Amino acid sequence: MTRSDGYLLDNRRPEAGERFDAFAALFDPTTFRHLDGLGIGAGWRCWEAGAGGPSVVSWLAKKVGPTGKVLATDIDTSRLRSVARPPVEVRVHDLGLDEPPADGLDLVHARLVLVHVPDRERALRSMVAALRPGGRLLIEDADPALQPLLCPDEHGPEQRLANRLRHGFRQLLADRGADLSYGRKLPRLLREAGLVRVEADAYFPLTSPACTALESATVRQIRDELVKAGLATDEEIDQHLANVASGSMDLATAPMISAWGRKG
Repeated sequence: MTRSDGYLLDNRRPEAGERFDAFAALFDPTTFRHLDGLGIGAGWRCWEAGAGGPSVVSWLAKKVGPTGKVLATDIDTSRLRSVARPPVEVRVHDLGLDEPPADGLDLVHARLVLVHVPDRERALRSMVAALRPGGRLLIEDADPALQPLLCPDEHGPEQRLANRLRHGFRQLLADRGADLSYGRKLPRLLREAGLVRVEADAYFPLTSPACTALESATVRQIRDELVKAGLATDEEIDQHLANVASGSMDLATAPMISAWGRKG
């Protein structure tokens, strides 16, 4: 997310808090499992890039303790104020444009960020440059093209409408420079960046209350853009939101690909 890319899902919108809560419910267990696997512990110096909300930052702070440091950056840090106390430092930073905010770090992590950054290559180089030799990088990003449907079980008109609106959402993202097949590229990109011991896996939520909450918040946030682009009418969006609220549909997210490695 950068200051210059016309980011579709602005963190300053009221729906953003609902989206961050849904992301935490959906993806925090996977993220924390990977971070634990990388050996994070007391005294580590970490950078949470494009932090957005506070859930991962708070978890990192507990892990590194008073002898460690967590640098949490984003272009909009308004949702990080509650955690802006030692060992956490909150800083405004544009991942696609600015130089790395620190160096010699033990860990750098970014979740659901790079897919939206126009200069993803520069951003990835920045994160690798911030690591000490042997430092760990964990990048987690979506791959909407790998699973493009909101309702993989498209068995009725409600599901067909949902999938059409999801297609519109993906089109809006692509028009703003998002790489909808970025997640699958991460293992190769980490190796090309010089990392070693690269591994990856994927997590694909198929249905849950958090999936429902995420869809409702997202559609409400982008409804004006969908209508303006001729991708949906207000009536169709209202119908879809009512269908979502009924709890009768199995709603999925794009798979989140997690890739990790060490700086040589």
